[in-house]
Amino acid sequence: MSKVNVLVVDDSAFMRKLISDFLSEDPRIQVVGSARNGKDGIEKLKELKPDVITMDVEMPVLDGIEALKIIMKECPVPVIMLSSTTKAGAENTISAMQSGAIDFIAKPSGAISLDLHKIKEELVRKVLSVSKVNRKQLIKISSDKYLSTTQVESYSKIEPKEEYRVNKSVAKGPTLSKKIICIGTSTGGPRALQNVLTRLPASLDSAVLIVQHMPAGFTKSLAARLDTLCAISVKEACDGDVVQKGTAYIAPGGYHMRAKQEGSNLVICLDQSEARNGHRPAVDVLFESISEINQYSKVAVIMTGMGSDGSKGLVALKNNASVKAIAESQETSIVFGMPKAAIATNLVDEIQDVENIAQTILKYV
Repeated sequence: MSKVNVLVVDDSAFMRKLISDFLSEDPRIQVVGSARNGKDGIEKLKELKPDVITMDVEMPVLDGIEALKIIMKECPVPVIMLSSTTKAGAENTISAMQSGAIDFIAKPSGAISLDLHKIKEELVRKVLSVSKVNRKQLIKISSDKYLSTTQVESYSKIEPKEEYRVNKSVAKGPTLSKKIICIGTSTGGPRALQNVLTRLPASLDSAVLIVQHMPAGFTKSLAARLDTLCAISVKEACDGDVVQKGTAYIAPGGYHMRAKQEGSNLVICLDQSEARNGHRPAVDVLFESISEINQYSKVAVIMTGMGSDGSKGLVALKNNASVKAIAESQETSIVFGMPKAAIATNLVDEIQDVENIAQTILKYV
């Protein structure tokens, strides 16, 4: 069995050695080289042709984000960003995800993390996972003009462009007047969410509840970025939020998100109960809570991500509620784990490429 070849890019010699040692301890991984900045990393990439790159965000000469843009343009390869958990670090990480990074890992205590062993298992798991990324998708990401911010920022939250309006006269779906959309995603999710949410109109007759697997601190930056790009409003959910139409609520990292009925309203509840299959927030938790809500028609969407989170929740939704289920196709998923598990339940109504998911949602709301 061939090993996964990894290039480690970090401006700290100490961090380069620590990351390399952790990865090399796994017999499935081989560190083929290291680089001290983005410029050096690009040169080593062309020379060593690694399967995966781990890339620090903040580096001199050429930082991780600028290096990533060049890599995705010239020789696409799966990149995992290593980021600090500061506000600026989180914003830079979200920017990197939109520029083509497949995943990221938060350094536990800043640029020089003496306690990096805390994320050793996560680092190994993610390197092995992204090494299997669909290479056609990498090439597509590098040339994906739709996701350029200049195109989507022109849409007003007050008056969306005409082409983004759903034709209610031909829309098909449930007849219940109240509607809710719930979305679950993980690896590759920030780009998938941007692709879907920017295609929804400000006049959307539903709220959107979203679980994106991310640690605390990063979901707020993700929501803020998406809010600037979308016709609908996007925010990090707060405990007690009364759910409003035309707004997307992203579960904050480290908290499960549930919805419950209070009179005629839906209210968001956050808690830090036990992680589900290693995840908090978990898609299953959200979907199960939505399954208990009455008098709403529901659309459930599962997109790119590792593992099977969301499939058990989908079963609960289908058993208890009027729901249409959509899964992202293998062709456009960065990682086909979560959609594949959902499809295996035989409860998915439609399998769609990511660029068609918004249009499919609008058929039902």
